[in-house]
Amino acid sequence: MGPTVVIGAGLGGLAAAMRLAAAGRDVTVVEAGDAPGGCCGSARLGDYRFDTGPSVLTMPDVLAGVFAAAGEDMDDWLPLRRLDPYYRLRYHDGSHLDVVAGEEAMAEEVRRLCGPAEAARYRRFRARLAELFAAEWRAFIDRDMTRLRNLAGPAALARMARLAALGGFRRLDRLVGGHLTDPRLVKAHTFQALYVGLSPRQALGIYAVIAHMDTVGGVYFPRSGGMHAIPRAMAAVAEKTGARLRYGVRAVRVETGASGVSGVRLDTGERLPAGSVVVACDLPRAHAGLLPRGAGDWRLRRPRYSPSCLVLHFGLDRRLPGQAHHTLHFGADWHSSFAALARGRPQPDPNLLVTYPESDGEAAPAGHATLTVLEPAPNLAHGRWDGLTPRLEERLLARLAGLGYGDLSGAPRIVFDPPGWARLGHSAGTPFALDHRFRQTAWFRPAGAARRVPGLHFAGMYTAPGVGVPPVLISGRLAAERILAAGR
Repeated sequence: MGPTVVIGAGLGGLAAAMRLAAAGRDVTVVEAGDAPGGCCGSARLGDYRFDTGPSVLTMPDVLAGVFAAAGEDMDDWLPLRRLDPYYRLRYHDGSHLDVVAGEEAMAEEVRRLCGPAEAARYRRFRARLAELFAAEWRAFIDRDMTRLRNLAGPAALARMARLAALGGFRRLDRLVGGHLTDPRLVKAHTFQALYVGLSPRQALGIYAVIAHMDTVGGVYFPRSGGMHAIPRAMAAVAEKTGARLRYGVRAVRVETGASGVSGVRLDTGERLPAGSVVVACDLPRAHAGLLPRGAGDWRLRRPRYSPSCLVLHFGLDRRLPGQAHHTLHFGADWHSSFAALARGRPQPDPNLLVTYPESDGEAAPAGHATLTVLEPAPNLAHGRWDGLTPRLEERLLARLAGLGYGDLSGAPRIVFDPPGWARLGHSAGTPFALDHRFRQTAWFRPAGAARRVPGLHFAGMYTAPGVGVPPVLISGRLAAERILAAGR
């Protein structure tokens, strides 16, 4: 059994490293940045600190399982709190819906907004979401579906038939609209299509499980340190279990020998010997020079990327009483927003995600706060971005003022736009990787292992299960399990 080199200290790479090191493997993680996290990063502006990656954490049991595999209790390293509400959804007509814990409390919220008949329909739909989740989780999400054999055989066909019977292969908007009638409630259970880079009219019904994960399972947040506390804690446990983490060094080439992977060449000129390698970074860029001959994947010949985003991080000199941690502001025309993104254009009346991490006491000075606003935006695969950022930034500031956040034009801020994401190493200028259309789902998503290069494995958003914190963590676990099973 040779050493393992993990390229990238994001959540997927760290999840693989923790499991492998705990199993007694010789593991080195190389990270071009100066800290762990990858997409789950952090930035400072004066006395303000911002999370620059995911802000929504669901399925905490998946994260706890990563720590448990390393023999640790997550609560000792990364205590979490459940948000209340999970989301606040604000609609164009001035109404709002708080997504809260518990069926009774949530049904009461629906009754307040939509009436008793819709509340009864919601209860039935909630039960259907639970059935879909149960049918999908262990059979499709929590296993390596980039292996064709996992899609073949009587058991797999029976699982597919069960999903079809539950509506998993209908379009998401039709599945949800078949159960709920109030457009506001339909939006509450289909906006998650953006997480997989598609409109509700394109996404398959199987992605309704994302609505189950956050509207039923709940949304969580670290008690201190923000979302960046997650990779920091994972890196600390990886080192405790014996992994070596090296920051500020870049892998430039995966080398091979007669039996497959043999080592990794670094930008320092050093060569790390390896019997297995986990590539946990932007996969199209890796194929552009990092990976050896024979590692190509036909699934990446015509990649279709998710939309990108314009993100403004504000340092506030005040707090916002009554503001929810996550607030979604829906624009007036729901479908035109998705259609514009598909054509490579900004949303005409953008839907916004506003994050206000008030409970993160270390993010701002006393009496101050941080505010993050995310507007979905076209990626760079559709064309040029020149000149768009100032125009969209000005429009966004005006929109926020109209929504009651006040004049933020003078507040200190950091801006991330698609060209900025590209400079950070994200293909097509999007931090959300490939979208999840049918032709980029399960076996059609880039494989978790290189068929022609033994010992070469992949983790992260570009392989299955896909985008999001729990799927990325699972991808790291799957990579580790394949290496341990192969005995390399």
